[in-house]
Parts: sequence; structure tokens; C-alpha cells
Amino acid sequence: MSSSEDDVPLAMLNGRRTNGTSSATSASTNGKGPILPDRIPKSVDKKADKDFDAMAVDYPTGDRAGVPIVNIAVREELDNGRAKRKGRKPAIKEESSDDSDTPLTKRRRTSNGVKASTIVESSDDDVPLAKRAAASKTRTNSASKAANKKAAAAKDESSDSDTPLATMKLAKEKRKIENKAAATAKELRAEDKKAAIKANGIKRKSVKDESDSDVPLKAKRKPVVKKTNGVKQESSDDDVPLAKKAKAISKNAATAKGKAVDNKKAVVKGKAKAAKEDTPAGAETAEDEEYKWWENQAETDGTQKWTTLEHNGVLFPPAYEPLPKNVKLKYDGVPVTLPLAAEEVAGFFGHMLNSTHATNPTFTANFFKDFQRILKESGGAKDTTGKKVLIKEFAKCDFTDMNNYFVAEAEAKKNLSSAEKKAIKAEKDKAEEKYLHCLLDGRKEKVGNFRIEPPGLFRGRGEHPKTGMVKQRVQPEQVTINIGNGVPVPPPPPGHKWADVIHDNTVTWLATWKENINGNIKYVMLAATSSLKGMSDFKKFEKARELKKHIDRIRADYGRDLKSELMADRQRATAMYLIDRLALRAGNEKGEDEADTVGCCSLRFEHVTLKAPDLVIFDFLGKDSIRFYQEVPVIPQVFKNMRIFKKAPKTTGDMIFDRLDTSQLNKHLQNYMPGLSAKVFRTYNASWTMQQQLAKIPNEGSIHDKYAAYNEANKAVAILCNHQRTVSASHETMMLKAEEKIKALRYQKLRLKRQILFLKPELKKKRAAFFKPDPEIDDKNWILEHQKFLIEQEKEKIRKKFEKENEKAAENGEKEQKPSELKERLKAVGELEAEFKAENKTGAVEPKTKGATVEKLEAQIEKMDEKILKQETEAKVREDNKTVALGTSKINYIDPRLSVMFCKKYDVPIEKVFAKTLREKFKWALESADEDWEF
Repeated sequence: MSSSEDDVPLAMLNGRRTNGTSSATSASTNGKGPILPDRIPKSVDKKADKDFDAMAVDYPTGDRAGVPIVNIAVREELDNGRAKRKGRKPAIKEESSDDSDTPLTKRRRTSNGVKASTIVESSDDDVPLAKRAAASKTRTNSASKAANKKAAAAKDESSDSDTPLATMKLAKEKRKIENKAAATAKELRAEDKKAAIKANGIKRKSVKDESDSDVPLKAKRKPVVKKTNGVKQESSDDDVPLAKKAKAISKNAATAKGKAVDNKKAVVKGKAKAAKEDTPAGAETAEDEEYKWWENQAETDGTQKWTTLEHNGVLFPPAYEPLPKNVKLKYDGVPVTLPLAAEEVAGFFGHMLNSTHATNPTFTANFFKDFQRILKESGGAKDTTGKKVLIKEFAKCDFTDMNNYFVAEAEAKKNLSSAEKKAIKAEKDKAEEKYLHCLLDGRKEKVGNFRIEPPGLFRGRGEHPKTGMVKQRVQPEQVTINIGNGVPVPPPPPGHKWADVIHDNTVTWLATWKENINGNIKYVMLAATSSLKGMSDFKKFEKARELKKHIDRIRADYGRDLKSELMADRQRATAMYLIDRLALRAGNEKGEDEADTVGCCSLRFEHVTLKAPDLVIFDFLGKDSIRFYQEVPVIPQVFKNMRIFKKAPKTTGDMIFDRLDTSQLNKHLQNYMPGLSAKVFRTYNASWTMQQQLAKIPNEGSIHDKYAAYNEANKAVAILCNHQRTVSASHETMMLKAEEKIKALRYQKLRLKRQILFLKPELKKKRAAFFKPDPEIDDKNWILEHQKFLIEQEKEKIRKKFEKENEKAAENGEKEQKPSELKERLKAVGELEAEFKAENKTGAVEPKTKGATVEKLEAQIEKMDEKILKQETEAKVREDNKTVALGTSKINYIDPRLSVMFCKKYDVPIEKVFAKTLREKFKWALESADEDWEF
């Protein structure tokens, strides 16, 4: 029998792997990942369709696509009872086909006797075609019979019994939002086209003029050109394996210009003279009229960022202070004297002796390696007699004395008086004052991170391979200063000089250097509230708004290319689906010594598990080395493609998208609009979804109700855009505190009612429902414990007030109060104890305020009800959103003008939505958006 291409492995053993490939590669590949063929044979697609049809699932696949069923937080709660954000968990193991021990509710329903939850990694490529065809026929017949038998029984059942109703609802909502986005994109392009025609005075041709009915058929025939929905055709090197492509430096596409509010160029203020020796251009400039760059958006384009720039450089950490002579590192029980450089490094570890890092093998190994190197370079260790000591084993090093010293120092600092703490802070503020601001084009702007990071031990996130290495002290000779031409250059510390001084007005950083751990370039930038940072945020959100006009074409194109015969096109389309619909990050190439964090384009074989009929399980280290685990349903074609991309001989360590990288993907996207990249989709999807969610909120109810509705909208965005997080370790504690706070308020309400009963005892029978015990605090033991807490709280309050008054008197040179005064004040606590005893006995409380009436007390109870409602609402929001990164969505991806619009339209104080720092960061949004603003 002639061989079929179905019997030949789809992947060929050549090519390379990128993005920090795991060392656990297949032996058969000799360390090289398989590269899939240029074209996908039709027989492979037919087989994928046939296998998918054989699953015979009892609900329409695709209906739940795009919304995760399980994320990392949920999975860890199921496994461990509580989510933990520590380290990386082992990769998901292949599940057994035997589910006899699985609860019935956890098993996937089937209609043909084949378990739908069976993981479909294995392939039947090695089975002869004849046997495969027979088996397929048998499966199809049995599936048909089983379906007929169960049709009546399943008719009334929910078709998504294995999918949470909330997930199905969100998936349906997501489809509605995407459909509206497509319609909006068409409308916007039509409006732009009309505006262009009107502006250019172009008249449309009549239908008669456009007709070519008089043209001979022979002349009409032209070569068929495949359209790409308005997208420029790319070069054919997509079919060339990555290993054969040379890396090219891509130029940034021209930035799309925003609509200018005012086309006049802003007048740049002249260079101001210094009013103080250490302050650039003087403080008087700061009091000038505020610079509202958002009212002159023409300034936000172009490469030149500033005309004049003055600043005072960077602030270096203080020099190392040696430890007292009696504080030593012990090696094998013997105290040793270390050179200052080595002593400082040993102190870094001594500081962290009680932390989890000190028990991390990677951390300790990296630390000890660097410690030994620095010790050798600085002269080595010596014992008490001056004899050299070779420190060879980490296990023999004892940092206890160092740790005890640092703990004692921290405790002493904590116990300083208020006056002493203020004096220390004042000294620190004075040293930092001149670095806080710079002069940018004559305007006083706040500088962000002007402090050079002090030396220490590198922590990293997750399982970083370099955790524990020594971060070296940065010297001025490593720092490059960027400043305006012709202005004073900030002097380096005495005895040092700058690496370089440049005058580059096309960049926004003030200083830069390279750190020694990962070789990353560090920058001193302007603060988040500065005009340049604001412009950067503005451009980001405007870019996302521009994508709104093209999203339908992009989705239509990659939807078509999901079935492309070209492997490169199909991989690109599948990756775009994952980035757009599942909000995966694009991912960049990593080196061998970098943390193995990945994104969509750098997914490897072991990061993806497929579960029939439509579930893709992602499990990898994402941004900041935080584990990303999600089980997400996808549309059938994407599921089929992922099976093809994982086809044998691919194995652990091999790339899923072997014909795609981030630069190629972004280059393709820029054919749709200038400057478009994969990361813009996250901003667009979050902002567009938020706008649709906010539009559904009724403008009614209290501020608390509206704020709760806003958070629900934010939550929907976070879920639909996959902005998930693990449950924080402190969540449980915070919820217990919130519960106690609410109960405390309820007890205050109870005491107010008891005061009413003191005034009018007869009301207890007349208004029985009003005075009915509160079930939330109807517990005598809890009330007694809470009363004890209130007594201790009152004692502490009196003591602190007394100490504060004495400190203030000492500062002013006045006589301090005697201890007898404190004793006198504490008598009030005894009175409170007596009150509680009487209350517990009689069930009534005597009002303390003069002129107390039933009406006044009832008014206080109403206010107390509002406080309770507020606390309960906040607690519910915190609990509901424990696995959702609301802050991530609101701060980084949702256009802040939407939140401003909501607050103005629904009369909600902006303080409820944005904290002070965010109000300063997004001041441009607060002043540029009104109640009718649209994304």
C-alpha cells in the first residue's frame, strides 16, 4: 500500500529554538526544536476535522470561548484551600483516562462513550491508515447511536452543565461587545471617508460611470490577486524557517497623529535664572501658571522632547558604616574579621537571615559564590590572632550575631521619640530637596526615581536564576548625565567624575547606568505626574482609540488565516487570536541566564495542554516570574491548530510557534495602522469593554450603589481581559478585620438603641421589631470580648495622647506633665468598665450627651446604618474581586477618561475611583474629559 503523508511526522528535525528554551529538550532533536513544514497538507486539516467531529460533544463549541473557566487563583484554592504566591508549581501532569475516583460533578458529560475530558496530546500517526479509517467509522456509528438514545433525556438539560453559568454569561457578553466593536469600526471608517471626500472636494462617480459593461470580456480578465482586506501584502519570507532569517532592526512606524485641539505652537518660556544655589531655575518658576499640555496636543508629536533641561543629577546612597568590633561573622564557630567590602556583603545576608530567601538554595548558592569572590578580592578573612581563614562551606557560616545586631538597631529606631523621628526625617528631606524637581523648558517638573539604588542582594521574582547575587554599589563613573546645552552640569561626588555628559533632547531620561545583575539599563525619569509622562500615557490610549477603526478588519483577516495553507500565516493568526481574545502577552526572546518567563510567541510544548473538545490549558511563568495558569475554551479552529502545532515529533522544550516571533508579528500589525503592536490590543480591549459595561449602569441609587456598579464593570473588564491575580496572603486577615469592624459598628448601633430604651423603656414593646436583637452580634461572649477590647483601646488612646503632649512640651521647652496626670486620666477607663457592667445587667445605656432625645438618637442610628452599608459594600467588593486585578485594569489598560466620564455623569466623587497619586498622574484626563466623552 502506498504511503500517505498522514503517516509522516508533521514537524521536521531542523531549525532552532528561541526565548530561553528549557534544557529539558528531547534527545532526538539534539537540542534543536523541530520546524514545521512551509505548508499544511489538506489531509492534515481533514484529519483534524475528523478527530474533532469524533468527539461528539453535546453543546456547541465556541459558545464559551474566550473566558477562562479556571485561573491560577481558583486552581490553587481547589488544591490547597488557599492561594499562595510563592514559587512556581510543577507543570500539569497528563491526566489518566480512568476517572473512577473523580466526583460525578467534576466529570465531563459525553455522548459517545468517549471521555471528553481526555487529554489529546497523543497522536495516532503510527496507526496504519486502514485501521484508522475502520476505527473512525466505528466511532462515528457508535457516536450516532449514543446521540439518538440520549437526545430525549438531554433535551431539557442545560447544554453547558460542565461550564459555570457565569462563564457562559460572560462569553455571551464578550461576543456582543466584539460584534458592536466591528459595527463601530465600519461606521468610523465610513465617517472618515466622508470627511476626506468633503475636505478634498471629491465627487463620487455615478453608477453608470463606474460600470464596465461596455468593456470587452477579454479586456476585463486580469490575474486574480488575493485581497487582504485592505492590508498590504507582506514579503514571502514568512515561509522561511526562523533559523534561516537574519535578525533585522525594525524601524518604528510613524506615530498616528491625534486630533489637535489647538494647532498653534506653544510659546516656550525663556530660560529662568536660579534663585537658589542648589535649585535649578528657582522655586518662583513653579508658581507660574500650570502647563496644560493636553490643551495643545500638537506638541505631543515629533522626536524632540524638550528645548531646555536643568537638574541636579542623582542622589547616591550613603557610604557603608562598619559594624561594631564585637559583631562578627562566625565560621565553624570561630569569629572572623572581614575586610569592609566583604563585611558589607555578609551584612546583606545577615539582614535577611529570618526571611524565606535565606532558605532558598539558589539564593544562598549565588550569594555564597559572590561573597567568596569579593572576600578573595579584598584580602580574605582572619581569625582573632590574625591568621588567615579560608571560608569554603556556606553551612559553616553563622550570621546570627549580625542578624541580632540589625534586629536590635531596627527596634531602637522604632522606639525613638516622635521628636527624634521628625529630626531624622527633616535631615533626610533636606538632603533630597534639590533632587526633587528639574526645569523642563522653564517649567518646574517633578523627578521620579532620582535615588541610585543601594547595594544589596538581588531578590528577583519567582524562581529567578540570579536570585541572591550581589548588587554592586553604583559609582559616578558608571553614570551618564543628560542635560540641556549651556547649563551648569551637576557636580559628581568629591573624588569622582561622570561616565559622560550628553545633551540629547530626543529622550526623556536625566541619567542612566547599567546594573551588574542582568545588565539592564537603569534610568532616572520624570515622575508619573510630569507632562512628558502624561503625554506618553495619552499617546498610548489614543493609539488604542485609533485601533477602534481597524479592529474588524484585523479580526476578519486573522480569522480567515486560521485556515491558511501557509504554516507561518496560520501560526501568526493563531497567536493573534490568543493575544486579542485571551489577552496573552506577546513575549520576547530571553537569554539562558534570564528568568524563564514567556508570552504567546514564546510558548513551548510543555506550557500548553489540550483537553477535548475545546479547552486549552496554559501553565507557564508570565511577567515578573508569576505563574500563569488558566483553562480557557477556544473556538474549534484554534483548538485544531494548536493540536497541529504540537504534533510529533515535538516534545518538551520545543516551540509551539516555530515560525513566529514578536518582531514579525508587530511588523505585520503595522500594515493596518502606524505604530500598532501586540500590546495595544490589551489597552483597546480593556477600554472598549469598560465603555460598554459603564453604558449599562443606570444613573440611580446612592453613591455606594453607583461605586459598586463601577467596580462590577471594572471586574468584568478584568475577567474578559484576563487580568487575574492570585489571592494575596493577607486577604483572609483583611476580611476578618473588615468583619470585626462591621460588628463593632453594629454594637455601636445596639448601644444607641439601648440609650433610647433608657429614655423610654415602654418603646421596647411598642416597637418590638426595631429593638429585635441583631443576629450578627447576638452573642454574649462576643460582646464581652469586644467590651474588653474597647477598654484596652481606650487605655492605649489615653497613654498615646499623654506621651504626645509631653513630647510637644519638651520641644517647646515647657514643663512636662507628671505621671499622676496620666493616672488621673485613666480613671475614665474605670468609668467605662462600670458602664459596660450596668449595660450587661439592665440592657440599657444612659446617654452621655446632654439634651439627648429619641429623635436625635434615631438620626444617629440612620447615620450608623449608612456606615455599616458602606463597610459591607467595600467588604463584598474586596471578597468578590480577590482573584481579579482591578488595579491593573484601571491604572494600566482602561483609559482614565472613562472613569472621569463616569464620575461626572453619575455624580460620584472622583476620590472614590482614583486615589490622590492617580488623580495627579491622570490630571490631563480629569480636565479633558466631560460627562459625554467616549473612547
